[in-house]
Amino acid sequence: MSTGHLRQQTLFDVLRRTAARFPEKRAIRHHDVSWTYREFHTLSMRVAGGLRAQGIGPGDRVAVLSRNSNAFALARFAIAACGAVLVPVNFMLNADEAAYIIGHSGARLLLVGNTELEKAKSAVSRCPAVEQLFWLALNSPAPDGLQPFDALASATPLAEPPVIDNTEPAQIVYTSGTESAPKGAVLSHAAVLWQYSSILADAEVAGEDVLLHALPLFHCAQLDCFLGPSIHCGGSNVITADNSPGNLLHLLASEGITSFFAPPTVWISLLRHPDFDNTDLSALRKGYYGASIMPVEVLKEIQARLPDLQLWNLYGQTEIAPTATILKPADQLRKAGSAGKPVLHVETRVVDDAGNDVPVGEIGEVVHRSPQLLTEYFKNPEKTAEAFAGGWFHSGDLATLDHEGYLTIVDRKKDMIKSGGENVSGREVEETIYQLDWVAEVAVIGLPHQRWVEAVTAVVVPKAGAEPDEDAVIRFCQSRLATFKVPKRIVFADDLPRNPSGKILKRELRLAHEEVFSNDG
Repeated sequence: MSTGHLRQQTLFDVLRRTAARFPEKRAIRHHDVSWTYREFHTLSMRVAGGLRAQGIGPGDRVAVLSRNSNAFALARFAIAACGAVLVPVNFMLNADEAAYIIGHSGARLLLVGNTELEKAKSAVSRCPAVEQLFWLALNSPAPDGLQPFDALASATPLAEPPVIDNTEPAQIVYTSGTESAPKGAVLSHAAVLWQYSSILADAEVAGEDVLLHALPLFHCAQLDCFLGPSIHCGGSNVITADNSPGNLLHLLASEGITSFFAPPTVWISLLRHPDFDNTDLSALRKGYYGASIMPVEVLKEIQARLPDLQLWNLYGQTEIAPTATILKPADQLRKAGSAGKPVLHVETRVVDDAGNDVPVGEIGEVVHRSPQLLTEYFKNPEKTAEAFAGGWFHSGDLATLDHEGYLTIVDRKKDMIKSGGENVSGREVEETIYQLDWVAEVAVIGLPHQRWVEAVTAVVVPKAGAEPDEDAVIRFCQSRLATFKVPKRIVFADDLPRNPSGKILKRELRLAHEEVFSNDG
């Protein structure tokens, strides 16, 4: 008789064990619906039973195209319970882009959120492997052509989750595909669970926390840095699909939120909201940011206006499930701008093109070894081999290490600006411009130029009521930066394009402003 089930540890076992420890504790709240851990576990077993009745079993892919909801969280653990593989799809993609991911993954089922219906129908028309569409909403009649999720949630519970090895895939998460077709990072149960352990140890997510999950759950940062680890340790979780600053401030106060993650752009939007200083944020004790480095001037402002808040900076990427390094609260000002040190289960180096460690303070590529890493890029052995060249995972990020081993990200390799033969880090220029007190946000990019090949260009969003002044920005940069780093042009904008995780889309900025220097010599 097999005894594999005695030692099994999958993503679903995380929920099962927490429900056994804290059955009556609040697990999930979404709008006016709350579930205890007992209720959350029971519903997950029912949905897993419903999926099994549809023929979904170990190794089958189930795609989810939806905004945040309690049903999304339920689907996440139910898919794991029946041994299937989650394929989260970015709801900001168009139908063609969504169809590529759904089709490439070979998903047999698609769960559709209530704002993505037409996109889903269009995408699935090009994905013959998809057998059923389910409406991902509870207590809500399904539109024509979709099966009701309630039918899964009221099914006979799965009698016993299948015994699967934790090296089997738990999810396939597709990267953004800014340079080529999106790549599907295959992440095993073990990889994600090792990452949970790193988060619990180094980000100090704890069972007494009340967490607000406002960034998209399709993105691994919210799903696997916060929701998953919180379920693992028995935290209470509030889920919203509305990450507007007004709604976030309301929920932070009304729900007594103690722990909140957002990218710098969202923290900035909260600071700029007229209700910020009148909102009771006294419960908030843990703040997290990631996706990009927090501008030092914004970091100082947060700490001045929320003096009781501890901050962590999480750095990583999808392929490492996704946290690689963390800058902890004690180092926020001492090492401002740093991504911190490797987390519990990650080993990180900064290397040159030959794979040798670069000297302290010099720029190289960030590489990792870790049990958190992806198994492979799905159906893409060439990219897999390229990523693991030399026995280390190549992140594509450029960084330096200081004499204490703290990592500072300089730029993505593809975002480094090469102007007049010199390399310019856009981030260094951004940090300089953020020192102007009338600047709300800034992104620095390289644009085509006949003389410089790429011209350093700053796209600046002024604060409300400010009078933007291009010459003032350039003079300020000239007083603080080497000449070749000073922007050749300042472009003013009302906002900056960003993905659902809040990361600024520099590729879109380059496309939008590529003609700025078309008449320059």
